[in-house]
Amino acid sequence: MTSKPLSPKPLEGVRVLELARILAGPWAGQLLADLGAEVIKVERPVEGDDTRHWGPPFLTDSEGGSLDAAYFHATNRGKRSIAIDIASPEGQDEVRALAARSDVVIENFKVGALAKYRLDHAGLSAVNPSLITCSITGFGQTGPYASRAGYDFIIQAMGGAMSLTGEPDGAPQKAGVAYADIFTGLYSTVAILAALHRRNETGVGAHIDMALLDSQVGVLANQALNFMASGKAPSRMGNAHPNLVPYQSFATADGDIIVAVGNDRQFAKFCAILGMDGLATDERYRSNASRVTNRAELIPILSQAVAIWTRDTLAAKLEAEGVPGGPINPIDAVFADPQVVARGMAIASPGPDGLLPGLACPIVIDGGRQNAHRAAPRLDADGAMIRSELKG
Repeated sequence: MTSKPLSPKPLEGVRVLELARILAGPWAGQLLADLGAEVIKVERPVEGDDTRHWGPPFLTDSEGGSLDAAYFHATNRGKRSIAIDIASPEGQDEVRALAARSDVVIENFKVGALAKYRLDHAGLSAVNPSLITCSITGFGQTGPYASRAGYDFIIQAMGGAMSLTGEPDGAPQKAGVAYADIFTGLYSTVAILAALHRRNETGVGAHIDMALLDSQVGVLANQALNFMASGKAPSRMGNAHPNLVPYQSFATADGDIIVAVGNDRQFAKFCAILGMDGLATDERYRSNASRVTNRAELIPILSQAVAIWTRDTLAAKLEAEGVPGGPINPIDAVFADPQVVARGMAIASPGPDGLLPGLACPIVIDGGRQNAHRAAPRLDADGAMIRSELKG
């Protein structure tokens, strides 16, 4: 993919102070850095962000030396690092001085934890009235669970996602990626951008209250409305879809394939490919609503017909006829996929230890991929420089 430089980047001139660790807050900070913001990550002295130690695997430098965990590098690209002990009066003064020169603060401390240091929104807005503070917690600033610590795994469980994930006769499953954290990071970024827009119009700062549980419940999407419309809680369906048929995986002669029929025209084409045109005119299966109703009878018929095909032959036929489908790729196959390669989703960013691997930002504006042009920082890599800037 040709990635034209976009200058200036959308958020150039915006300074973000990140008092966050692990995933949700740093994910928001990384995205803002990709969009051009200067992001200063405040970390604990000596240990730094917990995820620096969440390995193996660990990245290595050009000479094979061990660096921080791959997990840390996945969510901290484009930032500068300064180590500050916020429990000390001197550290609190440094954070206030940084906040006075920042546009946004992202923090994910437990509710009330920063107030005792006067580093909460009330304390920081006293030195910077136009400051936007985004507080990320497990359960939000209010409600009976506000004081609880929140972790993605727990939130996927409590927020209904695990009840929808897995085979019908199997145990509930979490997703393979911490999606409650990531969705919260994305929603936090949207909220920050909205607050920045309002501040540019009014000069007024904001306190954003983001909760992992809110975000997880908020992305239940059609499954939430399925419940609200029917009064019946949806259950696990494996790779099948609650509202579309056929929209699931099928076993071919040499591997599984996804068929994702979204309308009746596509179903007719799928039946033609399989040599079963009569199914598309059968009243039991002609419309999606009837196919959902008669799922138990239809799927075995389709499964038997698909089983004689090889995966790649069927995939090519589906593409030729305009029926959505595709293989189930392991991660190594994802990064070898020609479309992923063409779009430049695997990147290498320069850092103090040479070029380090990373994931590209999915956002492309005017042909320019919005990647921060520096790798994740070493702990306190920029501390002396930042302190010098505060004195200047």
